[in-house]
Amino acid sequence: MGLRGPGAKRRKGVEPMPQRRLPWSKRGLSRVERVVAFMEFLPITKGILAGKKMKLLPNQRQFIEAIYGNVDADGRRTIRTAIKSEPRGNGKTGLIAGLCLCHLIGPEAEQRGEIYSAAVDKKQASLLFNEMSAIIEAVPEFDERCNVQRFHKIIEVLAGDGKGSTYEALSADVRRGHGLAPSLWVYDEYAQVRTDELFDNLQTAQGKRKESLGIVISTQAATDQHPLSILIDDAKKGVDPTVYLQMTAAPEDADPFDDKLWQAVNPAWGIFLDEKEFRSQAERAKRAPSFLPRFMNLRLNMRVESEARFLAAPDWRACAADIDIETLKGRRCYLGLDLSSTVDLTALAAFFPDTGDLLAWFWKPKDGLDEAERMDHVPYKTWVRQGFIEATPGRAIDKGFVVCRLAEIAALYDVQGVAFDRWGMKEVERIMADEGVKLPMEAWGQGFQDMAPALDAVEKLVLQGELRHPNNPALTMCVANAIATMNPAGGRKLDKAKATGRIDGLQAAAMAIGLAARTPAPKRSVYAQRGVFIA
Repeated sequence: MGLRGPGAKRRKGVEPMPQRRLPWSKRGLSRVERVVAFMEFLPITKGILAGKKMKLLPNQRQFIEAIYGNVDADGRRTIRTAIKSEPRGNGKTGLIAGLCLCHLIGPEAEQRGEIYSAAVDKKQASLLFNEMSAIIEAVPEFDERCNVQRFHKIIEVLAGDGKGSTYEALSADVRRGHGLAPSLWVYDEYAQVRTDELFDNLQTAQGKRKESLGIVISTQAATDQHPLSILIDDAKKGVDPTVYLQMTAAPEDADPFDDKLWQAVNPAWGIFLDEKEFRSQAERAKRAPSFLPRFMNLRLNMRVESEARFLAAPDWRACAADIDIETLKGRRCYLGLDLSSTVDLTALAAFFPDTGDLLAWFWKPKDGLDEAERMDHVPYKTWVRQGFIEATPGRAIDKGFVVCRLAEIAALYDVQGVAFDRWGMKEVERIMADEGVKLPMEAWGQGFQDMAPALDAVEKLVLQGELRHPNNPALTMCVANAIATMNPAGGRKLDKAKATGRIDGLQAAAMAIGLAARTPAPKRSVYAQRGVFIA
């Protein structure tokens, strides 16, 4: 185990090591000054600055000041969650290790505190533990007070400030978090995780302590739907005073090969960031387009996906609009129905060619929402409460329920046609016949023949800004997940195998828009066009 405690290194008859005055114990220091003094006392254990003392970068000091400098009338920190998002290579590991030690054995330590670091897997979790262990070994005052358990990735404080406190490395691939009472938790590279279960467990456990603090330090995730992106976007609104966000990222429309941009978004540029390696990766990104998104994401902290989506997120967001649904009643429209299997997402889309408006409805079994959230990593229950998804009774999609809603929706508009995927439609057609629901149904293939022109029509509307959608988050999720496969002739279809999640809403929308595109528009009277009417 490598146990290490008070006196463990002393031999009989050897005088104990003389105690030196530690810089953060100096009288008159503010809370922020004590934390800074502790951090800049720590040794750097690896890299080009190994052997020297840590020197906080200006943005790191600003981060610390924002967290520990904001207190209420009782002197307690007001910041409960802090988010620091910046490109890789800017001293993240050293900062996290220092803050964890600060709360474990430094000026922020408390008796029987609990410090946790979370990461995507055991390997990532080990990196921070190893850095903390190296610092402890390099500082005699720390080394003689701590018991380092390397196998379990646990550090215990046996004496002095923080006596009885423990640090433990957690990984998202091991379900954990219940029953904890963290003084401090840090999530390293949150963008890499596929589920927010451990994050939620850590955050909800903060209520067990008066000054519990959670810190997320990560490059940006690739999509708007990732839990980290949702966390960052909510923090940007500034509505929660207990959340602090420090964001360092290149603008969405930035030139990724601008040398001045590189320096602007990398705080450690010219200090300890490996510029040679950085420029080597930039050259690779120029030569290999497939590597460019990864370079933009990791080195410039841009929200960019490694694989090109069918529709770019900025283009889709630009089409969001406030749609007065009442004004669409009775208007000409085309429907697209993507029926799911028993437990998946069923989607219906309505496209109004005269206005460019696109509406969508979604259904999902009520009894399986908890498991669906864990599997798909999206807030289905929240969307149900907000009215973006309708929960059907039971554990499987109730096709009778869907048919009834289809009839109700279709009755509101002048439905010219309903494009549908043949899969699973026999039962729906039987229910429609039994219920007397009559609609102009048209089978729509999911291969290149039908989908290629449909996707072309969708793309044209979006790129020309002629599509209007009400920003339904379930539909936006489907758009963000969609990847198109191309055949030798250049035709495209949506590829569910390559998709990163559900795409049913976009599939339904593409069928509705495709049907509208290939249906001739009704001819208008030449006299009506000239403004001549006969009573």
